[in-house]
Amino acid sequence: MTTHSDVMQDRWIKRQSNGKRVLITGVNGFVGSHLSEAYLADGAEVIGTIRSHRSPMTHLREVLKGPNRSRLTLVPCDLTDSNCVRELACKQYPRIIHHLAAQSYVPESWKNPAATMEANVIGTLNILEAARTLFNVSVQFASSSEVYGDVRDGEAPIKETNPLRPLSPYGVSKAAADMLCRQYAASYKIDVVVTRAFNHSGPRRGHVFAESDWALQIARAEKAKKPCIIKHGNLNAVRDYVDVRDVVRGYRLAALHANGIAGGVYNLARGKGYEMGDILKFLSARSKVRVKLVKDHTRVRPSDVNLLVGSAARAEEDLNWSPRFTVDEMLGSLLDYWRAKVRRD
Repeated sequence: MTTHSDVMQDRWIKRQSNGKRVLITGVNGFVGSHLSEAYLADGAEVIGTIRSHRSPMTHLREVLKGPNRSRLTLVPCDLTDSNCVRELACKQYPRIIHHLAAQSYVPESWKNPAATMEANVIGTLNILEAARTLFNVSVQFASSSEVYGDVRDGEAPIKETNPLRPLSPYGVSKAAADMLCRQYAASYKIDVVVTRAFNHSGPRRGHVFAESDWALQIARAEKAKKPCIIKHGNLNAVRDYVDVRDVVRGYRLAALHANGIAGGVYNLARGKGYEMGDILKFLSARSKVRVKLVKDHTRVRPSDVNLLVGSAARAEEDLNWSPRFTVDEMLGSLLDYWRAKVRRD
């Protein structure tokens, strides 16, 4: 239920965003598409980076057809090319930068660790260097709960002060970029804020991620009117899930407050853990066909983070942020998204 406080916060975000020039790297990604949509609805001008003219626009399809599409500019830019990033910053001169672009799929980081490091660390370094050339700009960096990695007994819910012990090349890359942002804030007085979002999902979530893959399998089985056989990996891992709409609001609050909290780090989390098996049960209970589970050992990672449950007390205190959407609502919207997409295809 929307409260008076929620309404007032949304009005403040809208006032602060209206007329601003906002740069979103990785705008055609899952969160990037939702973030651009929110800014456009509030009257901002959005410049979004894509890898090339051939980059997939699936997530942006609704945005590009929307009434605010004239205020969205897509710019091909290789973020690992420092000259390209510097030229982009000087030409577009944004007031707000949301750095979301990354190789964000953990299993892929095991296959291509070097490419993951280049995209996630060098790309972030180039954004920070470009930000140094701009006046009065705020930067929000999308880090990840994966930086915490090996969470030990007594450390959950995880606070921002917890040691970083990443357990994957992806986690290592995000930890390095995370530290770079804080170093640039301290050394160059750039208004950089780091957000560490815990697992987040909702419409447009890529099917390479577990809960979205399960929702897609259910949607396909429903269309075929056949039983659904879901292949899965580790169901014992505990994750803290937040709706993508809440994450987008957290990113915006961090960026808009940046000049008061530069160098700050904020968890965006629910503070409650769910076993992946529970997430699968949530989805299976909403299936219109019978669901059978089959363990697939190829889906088990070489080393996995067993527990990721975060404390968002700092974000609540400094940003007045807390989740509005329930896990039920998040998974329901995800399943409805795949049902609609499967019907169209």
